[in-house]
Order: sequence, then structure tokens, then C-alpha cells
Amino acid sequence: MGPSTRDESTAPRARFVHNFRRATADSDRDISSSSSSEEEDSNDQTDGEEEEEEEEEEEVSSDDVETEEVEEAAEPSSSSLASSQWNNFSPKKKRKQQAEVRVKEEAKPPQTTRTTKKSPITISLKKVCKVCKRSGHEAGFKGAVYVDCPMKPCFLCKRPGHTTMTCPHRVAMEHGVVPGPRRNSNTFFDYIFQRQLKAKVSMMKPPFVIPNQLECGNIRFHSRRVTCLEFHPTKDGILLSGDKGQLGIWDYDKLHEKMVYESIHSCIVNNMKFNLDKDGVLYTSSSDGTVHCTDLETGISSPLMDLNPEGWNGPGTWRMLYGMDINTEKGLLLVADNFGFLYLLDARSRAGIGAPILIHKKGSKVVGLHCNPVQPDLLLSCGNDHLARMWDVRRIEADSSLVSLAHGRVVNSAYFSQHSGSKILTTSQDNRIRVWDSIFGNLESPSREIVHSHDFNRHLTPFRAEWDPKDHSETIAVIGRYISENYNGVALHPIDFIDTTTGKLLAEVMDPDITTISPVNKLHPRDNILASGSSRSLFIWKPKRETTSTEEQIKTKQREFIYGSSGKKKSSWHNNNDSDDDDDDFNFGSKERNKKARRADVKYTQTFKGKGKTIL
Repeated sequence: MGPSTRDESTAPRARFVHNFRRATADSDRDISSSSSSEEEDSNDQTDGEEEEEEEEEEEVSSDDVETEEVEEAAEPSSSSLASSQWNNFSPKKKRKQQAEVRVKEEAKPPQTTRTTKKSPITISLKKVCKVCKRSGHEAGFKGAVYVDCPMKPCFLCKRPGHTTMTCPHRVAMEHGVVPGPRRNSNTFFDYIFQRQLKAKVSMMKPPFVIPNQLECGNIRFHSRRVTCLEFHPTKDGILLSGDKGQLGIWDYDKLHEKMVYESIHSCIVNNMKFNLDKDGVLYTSSSDGTVHCTDLETGISSPLMDLNPEGWNGPGTWRMLYGMDINTEKGLLLVADNFGFLYLLDARSRAGIGAPILIHKKGSKVVGLHCNPVQPDLLLSCGNDHLARMWDVRRIEADSSLVSLAHGRVVNSAYFSQHSGSKILTTSQDNRIRVWDSIFGNLESPSREIVHSHDFNRHLTPFRAEWDPKDHSETIAVIGRYISENYNGVALHPIDFIDTTTGKLLAEVMDPDITTISPVNKLHPRDNILASGSSRSLFIWKPKRETTSTEEQIKTKQREFIYGSSGKKKSSWHNNNDSDDDDDDFNFGSKERNKKARRADVKYTQTFKGKGKTIL
């Protein structure tokens, strides 16, 4: 045999086995010596005993197979005995000695031989796609750019034949946006306007100011991801935000004045609406199945509805409230649940009106409700059954919708236009923003379909395209983007301003310090301010100011950020909703080479028990 390849870890074991075998050999010698003495005594026995032994020998020889195997196993163990002595043994003595050897062999500890076979390491230079598992191409992030699988349809437009990088809608958002055919639905008032008044109206559209500069932020204001935003109807500097259980109030003008209510809801706050008659009263709907009325001055909250009075009895019976709106003329509060039902509440008496009404497919989630600002009796709803429907609240009942607007996938939101109420803007999970120019015409097909990236899987609040409340032309919409873009080597997710008449991208708002996605965005109803919710943080955007002097430029570049007290996530519900959180937080200095430049541009403020300390 060649050189030993035995592992060092087995050396003590092999040495012990060797010593044990040597001990057994010595014992065999003792056995042989004792057997020789016994042989002398046996010679004095009678001839009758020898005859019995010969008969027994004949019986044993019949089992020749077993005896030969035993002898072959036993003879090597008695190799130390002289061959002459072994041959002089009688068959009975041989069998006795073999039996003793077998007993000793069985008493030995089992010898375990470790054979450690190392699998060969193979290195393949073939490119294997993680999506389709085929070779020849790769899919995934390459730096700051995501490359999708060429064997799958385009992630942006959902059509085969090209990838997201080469999609024509990515190059130009207005690609393929063709205005719908003009429908002859004008009244005689429209003809009079066209002939006598239109020539006197300026065709120039008023300039739209883009809030494209980050002004301030509240980092980790919430303990979980932000789900909804709302500006105060009368106080300009107040922003309200909801997350997965908490309600936050932040005065971004004073920066450090903020308040978080943690005991109003036990689950996701899906919607917030102000009572316009009493601007200090806020209505909230939540996935815990409750509607609360909160006095913002005192912080006292009272429940108006509870669909789960008996608590958790399983997902089949647990009702969650999503869509909500207020009919200001009738003081009516409308909410919808995850089983397709609509509930009516009297906001003044705080009591329910009638029985629940099935307005969408039974078992489907109704995620949005919106009352027409001009005709509040017109209600627009949308849900997971791929439909957006319009209703007359005065005669609402099951299967009584005025029109049903079909979509390719789940409809995240549906809104009437803010001023005339004659347009409809919807957002669907098939990466489409659909626009209907008139609710009084043919609504079988939308006037325009704009391809935009807002399809996602989990861990995000759904994207919703919303009208700009200050735009009287009712053409501007704002929405966050899901697919990241490569900006100087950093993957950023901008906020898009879109012209809904042409489908063109007017502006994309981003900041190199914010690398998280901003699905929740709200435009101020009076000021040129944009509020965005990204992960657990809030940000305020304002238009860039044109300055001439260097000192003024430095002042305008300075931004302030405060760190909220909700640094740790809290689990306050039975389902542990932390699994849906987007754990990405605000990143300061995502590139090392820009750290020094940003240090002079940003103020970092840490708050401790309501007091702030500014670090320049």
C-alpha cells in the first residue's frame, strides 16, 4: 500500500483499535497455553468420549458453509498460536476457542471509518438568468440599473419583444398616447361659447411651478411605513400623516413641532379626511375595521364604527376599511371594506344609515372612494375586481352603477377632477394611468392611456396618481415612480409630474440623498409645495429660487432635517405587520465623493424630548 492518507482527527481512534487488537492477541496466547494443559488432561479420557466427539464432528461437518466462514474469521485472530498446536487440537476444543474469539470480537466497539469525500468544485463561466434559469443572459441589478429578463415581457409596458431598457415608453412617456376620438356631446351652450367667447379667452396655459427642491425632512418620523398624507384645510404649515397604526401631525414651518398619536388605531391607517365644517376634526379609516373621529386640538378620539366588535376570529371574518370620503352637502360619511360593501354614516349623529350595500364583486377589496366636487351625489369607487364604477348616492343599491370602467388589473385609485368634476383619473397595477376627458360622453374606453412604472409586489403603499388642486386647467398629475433610474451611479426613484392631455413627462423630482421609493405624494391645495412619504420619513419640496449672490445661494442650499423618535418598529397587532415594512431609510451621503460637498449644504438636527440641537 502507498503512503497513508489517514486524517489526523482519526489517529487516536486508529491507535486505540491497534492497541485493542494487540491485547486480544495476548489473550489468545493465554488461551492457547491453557488449552495445551487441558489437552494433556483430555488424553486420559475414555475411548467412549472420543467416539462421541467423532459423532459430533460429523454433525458439525454437515454445516460446512457456516463452519468454514467461522474458521476463516477465527484463524487470523489466533495467528500467534503455533500451527502444530492448532492441528493437535480436537474438534471440540477448536470450536470452543472459536466461540471465545467470536465473543471477544462481538465485544469490540464498532470501528467507524470516516470517509470524507469532498465534492469537486466546478466554476462555470456561463451566464445564467435568475428569472428563467436559462443560460446566455442575466437579469437583475447591474450597479444602479435593473436589467430584466429578455425571455419575459417588458416590466414597464407588459408587452413582449423588448426589455425595459429598450422600451419606447421609457424613452418617451408620451409614446403611443393618442387622444381619443372627438365625441359630439356638446350642448348649445358649448356652441355659443365656441363662436362668441372662445376668441376672447387666452390660449396660453398658466405657468406651472414645479416644487423640485428638497426643503426639509423629518427622518423616521413614523415607526412604520407612511400610508397616507393630508394637508390641513386652513393652516398652511400643518401636514398630517398616517402609518400602520399611528397618526402624526407635523408643523414643517416650525420644523420641531410635531405630535404622534399611537392609540387611535391598531392597524394600517388607510385614509384621512377633514370635516370642512370643523377643520379641527379628522376622520380616519383603518384596517382594524374602525372609523375614528379625532379632535386635533385635544387629541381625543372616539370610534364611529367598529366592524369587528368580537375581535379576531380569522381572516375570513375580519373586515378592513379602505376607501373613505365625505359628502359635504349631506354630512354623509362613506366607507368601504375588503368584502366589496359600502357603509353610510351620518357625520352629525354619528350613526349608521341602512344596511351595507354591495358595490363591487363580493369578496373583493374596495380601495378608493371619491365624491364629485361639483355634484357630491356622484360617487366614484374602485377595487380589486379590475373595475372603477360611478354611482348615484341618492339611488344607490347593488348592481345600480351608472357606468363601469374596465381595467387590466387592480385599480389603486380613481378621482374626479378637482374643479369641474368632469374628468376621471385612474391608476391601475398594469402600469397604466387612464384619463377620461368627460363623464357625460361615451365612457366605454378611456381618452388616453399613459404607460408609467408603478407596479410593485409587496412592502410598499400602492401608488396613486392625483390631480394638482391648484391647476385650473386640470391637466397636471403627480405620482411616484417604481423603476429606479441611474443618476451618477446612484439608483433613485423620482416623483413624476405628468401632463395628462399629452402624456408628456413635465418634470421628475429627486434628490441624491433619498434613495428610497416615494409612493405617497400630496400637493398643497394653495402653495407650491409637495409633501412626500418615503419609507418612515416625510419630506417637503419647494420650487428652486433663482439667486444671484453667492451668500444667498448658500442660504438657499441649506436644508434642515430632524430625526423623529420612532426609530424602532413596534408590533401592536396580532398579525405583526412589520413584515410588510420597507426597511430602507434615509441615506445621507450615498456616495463617498459627495460627502464633503453635502456637509456644507445640509443641516442635521437631532431631537430629544421635543428639543432640537443643530449640528452644522
